[in-house]
Order: sequence, then structure tokens, then C-alpha cells
Amino acid sequence: MLSRVSTGARLRIVQGSLVRQVMALHGPLHRNLAIQRQHYATVPTTNSNSKTTRQSELVTDTPSLPAAGAAQKKTLVLLGTGWGTTTILKNLDTRQYNVVVVSPRNYFLFTPLLPSCTVGTTEGRSIMDPIRHIVQRQGKAMQFYEAQCSDIDLATKELILEQATDTSAASSATVPSNVPIRISYDSLVVGVGGTYNTFGTPGVEQYACFLKEMGDASKIRRRLKDAIEKASFSNISEEERDRLLHVVVVGGGPTGVEFAGEVHDLVTEDLVKWVPGLSRRIKITVIEALPNLLPSFDKRLVAYTQRTFTKNGIKMCTGTRVKEVRDKTILVSSDSGESEIPYGTIVWAAGIRAREFAHKLRAKVPEIQTSGRGLMIDDHLRVKGVKDIWALGDCTVSKYAPLAQVASQQGKWLAQALNRMGVDNTQIAFSRMEDSVKPFKYMSNGSLAYIGGERAIAEIPLFRRNITVGGPFASVFWKSYCLWELSSLRSSLSVATDWTKRAFFGRTMSVD
Repeated sequence: MLSRVSTGARLRIVQGSLVRQVMALHGPLHRNLAIQRQHYATVPTTNSNSKTTRQSELVTDTPSLPAAGAAQKKTLVLLGTGWGTTTILKNLDTRQYNVVVVSPRNYFLFTPLLPSCTVGTTEGRSIMDPIRHIVQRQGKAMQFYEAQCSDIDLATKELILEQATDTSAASSATVPSNVPIRISYDSLVVGVGGTYNTFGTPGVEQYACFLKEMGDASKIRRRLKDAIEKASFSNISEEERDRLLHVVVVGGGPTGVEFAGEVHDLVTEDLVKWVPGLSRRIKITVIEALPNLLPSFDKRLVAYTQRTFTKNGIKMCTGTRVKEVRDKTILVSSDSGESEIPYGTIVWAAGIRAREFAHKLRAKVPEIQTSGRGLMIDDHLRVKGVKDIWALGDCTVSKYAPLAQVASQQGKWLAQALNRMGVDNTQIAFSRMEDSVKPFKYMSNGSLAYIGGERAIAEIPLFRRNITVGGPFASVFWKSYCLWELSSLRSSLSVATDWTKRAFFGRTMSVD
């Protein structure tokens, strides 16, 4: 009997110990979830139609009553998930704000490797990092809305959102996708980025492909595959076959040059094995309105790129302007006159402009926002003419070029400024930032571009001078930079795996 009691007691002790261990493991998790619920509960969300409050609650999943003690936090809304806003999220102390992120895409896109996705060198998912994962890895909290910000009310400090998700599979009677949502903000950061600039050229939007988003890369990949497959039929003329196998790139900047280099690699490394008869007939042409390619790079690197392109059989039409894009040809003009160039695939990489929301905000204060290129900002990234709104990246007009590293440095600077403002709002106000925060100053980390054939060009500031390098070593440096700058270890490993598979097994042009 004593033995049974002792055994039972020992079992209860063991059970109690196991329970305490389980509670010790799950306790921090429950506390973290409770903190996040408390954080999200403070985000003020309303619906533009007072009769559809229930629908708004279903969309936002926001409790109606805020948690006690959290009302003092100010709501900071970030528009976009690009380089600038993602860098803010990485460096911002989210304990000081109710952070709300609004973007039509729920991931960060590593744009330097986007051209390589068009030919299968890198897979799209490898350079797409979900924004929730980025925040969760750092133990931070935020509320995310996959939506397009369509308008802003400066008087009430409200944003009007339109849902970007496809709710056709859901019950449209419960959650209508066409009902605009209104959310309030105390401070706003506009980082919506830029989109393609057609410069009013007829036919560009109808016939050309662009290279700004992952969907653009998939479209180009499909267009290239279709052109090659159509050219393999024997019932078409030789003239039509040459047209289908002609790839035209409009724009001689880094994006256009890198895309031309990637297509060259696809032809010389893979298509020569798959379709040897057609691969010899594929032509690549780069059209640039300025006298040289890569106008922002050192002249020695420009000359090296042009020599490499000539050696690789890539035709360059510099000093040439596109006047019209037609169904199967483009009309160009140069000093020698006008001519038509047939094409099978055309990619427009000739420039960027601010997105529509930036122009809508600019129109609210037209007497101050006088530039038609985007939002005018001061040295503290404040949007001129409005209060409590900052802007950064490609949607702004400043003395800096629209580069990813500029937006990234702006995001880091602004995050640090917001952290200081969150600590003591009485000392640092929006209108008096210059009293306690130094102006933003951009420091160039250099320029890199891949030009094909396992060659790249690099311009690196070192010891108060710019070091220029071109060739295979620069290609290794470019790849190392990409792996280092990717937003997560998962992305770095995925890209490295893609490159390894390509080296051993070649690319794949399979596309849905």
C-alpha cells in the first residue's frame, strides 16, 4: 500500500512538473499574442458608408474596443512595401506606434534580380519575402492591409483604401470587394514607389512589356517562350521567323542592360542546346535616346559595356528615339531619319514616374507641389505643404537619383527620426524636426550592373575615389552583393540554390 501511494505521488509530481514546463514554454507565446491583439486593437478603422460598419469590421478584423492604456500610441501608416518602407519596418521601434502597412502586394521584392527572373536564372519566389515574415522575424507588431490607397482626406487625416485582394471565391454578400475602407492616421509615410513612364509614346501600354513587378517578369518570360515556340513551326515565312526571334529593349539604363545580358545568357547557354537552329537567329537590340548606354556610370565602364555587347552580338541603337510602338514593328527616329524595326518581344525600360496616389496628394496643395514628376520633399523627407506626412523613394522629387539604395538609406534615417519622436513627442515635432534631427544625407555605396556572359561592371567608392571594375571578378562581386543584401537567409539560400541548379541543369522556361 505504501508502495502504491509513493508511486502515485511520484506520478503526480512528474505530471505537475510537465505541466509547469508546458506553461513555461507557452506563457511567453500567449503574452506575445496578447500584446499583438492589444496593439492591433488601437488601429482606428472606419467605413466610408455608415450602414456597412459590420462589413468593415469583417474586413479589418479589428476589435471595437481598444485595450486599456494603449490609446496614447499614435498611429503610423506606411504606404508601400518597397525598399524605403521595408527598411523603416526593420529599424522602427514598433512599441512606440500603432504601425499600419498598406500595400497592394504583401511582400518585399528584391528588384536587382528581377531581370534574371525573366529567363529562369532566378525563380520569382526566391526574391519575394512576405512583409509579415520580415516583421515577425524581428518580434515586432503591425497591422497589414493588402489594398490600394486611392485617396486621402487631409482635413480628417484619413486614407481611403480599395481592396487589392480577389474576393470572388468568398461570399460577396458578406464582404463586398467594392466597398472603400477609411483608416485614420496620426503620421503618414508615403513610399508607394514608381511605375513605368511611357513619355506619351503611342502604343507602348498596348504592345510593350514592362519590368517593374514580378508579374511583368512572368509576362516577359511567357512572351519569350511563345515567340520561340511559334518560330519553330515550318509553315511561316523566314521574315516572320526573324521577327519573332527579335528581342527589342527600349532603355539603356541598368534595367535594360541587365535584361539584355540575361537574354544573351539564355541564348548562348540553353537555347543553343534546345533549339540550335533557332538560337543562331535570335537577335537582341537595345534602343537608347541618349548618346551612350548607362549614362550614370563612369565612362570607362560604359565603354567596356559597349565593347562587351558588340562582342556578344547585341546591337545598340544610341541617339535613337521611339516614336510609336505598333503591333509587330516600332517606329524610331534618329539623325539618319525614321525607320521601322520589326520585333517579336519588346521590353520598355525607359524610365519611371511616381504612382497615381502621389499625384493625388500633390493635387491637394497645387500651389506648393508644383512639380509634375512627384512629391516635393525637404531635407527631412517632409512633404512640402502638408503636415505629418513624409515621403521617400521613387515617388518623390529630390536632388537624389531614383535608386534602391537611396530609398533604403532614407528609410533607415526616417526610422531613427521616428524612434526619437516616439520617445518624446513634446520635444520633437513634425514642424521642428530640424531642431533635433540632422537633415538626411545620402552616401553612395557604388553602382553595379550585370551585362551578361558572367561579366558585370562595378563602381565602388573607396579611399575618397571611385574604383571601377569590369569583368568576371565584378560579376562575383555583384552576386555576393545580391546574396548579402537579400532581406532574409531564406531568400539568400533560395537564390544560391537557383544559381546552383542553373549551373548544373540549365534554365527552365516553363511558365503557366
